[in-house]
Amino acid sequence: MRGSRRAFSLAIAGVAVLCSAVFSNARLQDSAKHATVGQHDWPAYGGGPLGDHYSPLAQINRSNVKRLEVAWKFDTEETGGLQSSPIIVDGVLYGITPTQRVFALDASSGALLWKFDSGIKGTQPDRGLAYWTDGKTPTLFAGVMNYLYALDAKTGKPIAGFGANGRIDLRENLGREPVNAQSVYLTSPGIVYKDMIIVGGRNPETLPAPPGDVRAYDVRTGKLRWSFHTIPHPGEYGYDTWPADSWKTSGAANNWAGMSLDAARGIVYVPTGSAAFDFYGGDRAGDNLFANCLIALDANTGKRIWHFQGVHHDIWDRDFPSPPALLTVRHNGMEIDAVAQTTKQGFVYLFDRTNGKPLFPIESRKYPTSTIAGESSSKEQSLPAKPAPFARQLLTDNLLTERTPESHQWAVEKFAQFRSEGQFVSFSVGKDTIIFPGFDGGAEWGGPAVDPQTGIIYINANEMAWTGALAENTGGNSPQGIYLSQCSLCHGEKMAGSPPAFPSLVGIVDRMTVEQVAATIKNGKGRMQGFPNLSDDQIATLLEFLSSSASKEVKSTGPPPAAMKYRFTGYKKFLDPEGYPAIAPPWGTLNAINLNTGEYVWKIPLGNYPELAAKGTTNTGSENYGGPIVTAGGLLFIGATNYDKKFRAFDKATGELLWETMLPFSGNATPATYEAGGRQFVVIAAGGGKDPKSGSGGVYVAFALPK
Repeated sequence: MRGSRRAFSLAIAGVAVLCSAVFSNARLQDSAKHATVGQHDWPAYGGGPLGDHYSPLAQINRSNVKRLEVAWKFDTEETGGLQSSPIIVDGVLYGITPTQRVFALDASSGALLWKFDSGIKGTQPDRGLAYWTDGKTPTLFAGVMNYLYALDAKTGKPIAGFGANGRIDLRENLGREPVNAQSVYLTSPGIVYKDMIIVGGRNPETLPAPPGDVRAYDVRTGKLRWSFHTIPHPGEYGYDTWPADSWKTSGAANNWAGMSLDAARGIVYVPTGSAAFDFYGGDRAGDNLFANCLIALDANTGKRIWHFQGVHHDIWDRDFPSPPALLTVRHNGMEIDAVAQTTKQGFVYLFDRTNGKPLFPIESRKYPTSTIAGESSSKEQSLPAKPAPFARQLLTDNLLTERTPESHQWAVEKFAQFRSEGQFVSFSVGKDTIIFPGFDGGAEWGGPAVDPQTGIIYINANEMAWTGALAENTGGNSPQGIYLSQCSLCHGEKMAGSPPAFPSLVGIVDRMTVEQVAATIKNGKGRMQGFPNLSDDQIATLLEFLSSSASKEVKSTGPPPAAMKYRFTGYKKFLDPEGYPAIAPPWGTLNAINLNTGEYVWKIPLGNYPELAAKGTTNTGSENYGGPIVTAGGLLFIGATNYDKKFRAFDKATGELLWETMLPFSGNATPATYEAGGRQFVVIAAGGGKDPKSGSGGVYVAFALPK
């Protein structure tokens, strides 16, 4: 379909269900629910199933926030960084360590109650936990690599009746064999509905990769209750948007970011990422449903109610990066229960959550198609006309850095070598294309916060330029071919990477033992997913290549293992020779948008570089990961910034900075707030790891007003 019908991709099948008695009660009173359910707790990732990061607590408010002090700290005594947001239920805080050990603390004092060690050293990001209880058996669900564990929340012991000895293997039930060659990690927690836990997973971005099925499991037994195929099987809606039988060979289109839930209606909202391979889709002609979609599923059955595809046939890695936020807005004189989804491109989509109708116009525009042989890029893409984007959309020479005359001149000369034509420009061979905002957004996995009282959404965003290009594969199942097909996506053809997100592999065997490198290839680490699909012989061959290669450009001589005609030459940030962004500030922002009107309330830079600030260059903003929370006390709390290690509180109405403090490491995580023992606390996980000049750790820090 073309035009608006194709752009919205709205399914009408099943909408009749929405007109049943389930919807006989007008709109949901989301803000009222906050006042009565879990008002003292932070019982789920994002604060609750709505994903709005909101708390009705107001003990800490505009008038006294400057008096906040450290109430307690819990040091996991591990390195590696944290992206986790803890949950708090009935006076107990549950969290996870950098290596994916799970713990429980007294939420008032920070005293350790128990710790669970699965015996598996987690090497992936792990952003949170899920909680369920029937009033008798409180259960904690934790992702540890490819396993989902069910733990007794009172003791931390695995619940034997769940799966096999307290865990299920997420590599199973995907229709791909052998199971141990699949790569699926639960980096964002599942969401609980009735007696089910619904999960996605993190999948590889190169082929081979398993499909990104969304699955619901019985909370007591671990048995699979339903699956939704994000790469449709024969006879399923969307099957014709792929080549025949793609469900057998293609991969990803997965929910790695987490989900949100309208529990009263029984609808789970699932944002998905791109299909593998990210940057060349010659093997997957078509729109590729349900990649890059926001999908509304019946939480009882997994049946699709409606969906919207944000990018058709994605070849830019433009995932929907975070759970959407549910709220009620005033639109055309009516109160409408809505769902808001942020994007890496810097846009907010707003839909009626019952039927997927956009509340602000979505415009379909034509874009030049790819000139790469075999590629079938979409002729049209769709973006919302309102709100205006919260990140700049086109990098031009008048937006280059002016930090120093030397850095400016360098940027001008470098920029002249790139293509910079805005959104949805297909990559070319031999010349880098600017992606702006970059591959990490715009918005990222931290997600937005929403004030249900005002309809204002708060979004922190990156504003960095990245570049990328394609190269033709001419090599075989050789050391070079394996490296180019599996590793160069992130680490580049010359193995230089783009630190710190994508570290250099030059001299890697001088910094790590061969055994450590092999384990990292097999299991992954941090942002890197594992490669269980590689055989021991292939890993040995790759190790030999890494040991013998220096910084020379890789040359290859035969088809790569995945048999793709083109490969991506590597993620590269557009940084000046001193490592600062080669564009003019702001490099990171915090935005407040009224979703009743689509207009901005305020916008400010977020973060700085301490060494530049010391020389008088302030308010630059910086890269930031981890989202904000907002409270009835008139406050917005956020860490997120990569370099200054600050935790800040802003006036949510004006954006005025009211309080800030220094954390032991950067707080690249979403905070939480709760009440325990009569005191309101605000807690954040500080782990750092994104600044090459600083170390990493894993410390939870809680703040409260003085007693």
